[in-house]
Amino acid sequence: MKPPRAVGRLGLALGLALSPLSAFAAPPAITVYESPACGCCASWVNHLKAQGFNVTVSMMSDVTPVKDRTGVPVALRSCHTAEVGGYVIEGHVPAQTIKRLLSERPKAKGLATPGMPPSAPGMDGPYQPYDILIFGGGPQKVYEKR
Repeated sequence: MKPPRAVGRLGLALGLALSPLSAFAAPPAITVYESPACGCCASWVNHLKAQGFNVTVSMMSDVTPVKDRTGVPVALRSCHTAEVGGYVIEGHVPAQTIKRLLSERPKAKGLATPGMPPSAPGMDGPYQPYDILIFGGGPQKVYEKR
């Protein structure tokens, strides 16, 4: 038996009212600090934009002060650093992984893809497995394997 039309509309309205706010939220805003001499940084920014991020780029001749200020461990540093939703993102972390971080909201400073793995977004090289690490707020560990 089909519910009356009014009940169907009420259910839809109630469902929309109880839906997570993220379904209606603006695209995540992310600030990327990069060097103008780095081509892979621009490719990573394009990857973020293609995945719906609202990206602001800050060109800097030396990104080290940002890495120091945000607490990126020296061993995890890469070519660019970003800030999003109270977290720091170091290197070529995939957009989907950043969205997962923002959804789960773990107690941490951020995520890092140390070095420059050839198959990471923005690198566009041949597939090579790599780890995305979570750091700060507890022991450093693998957050995701790619």
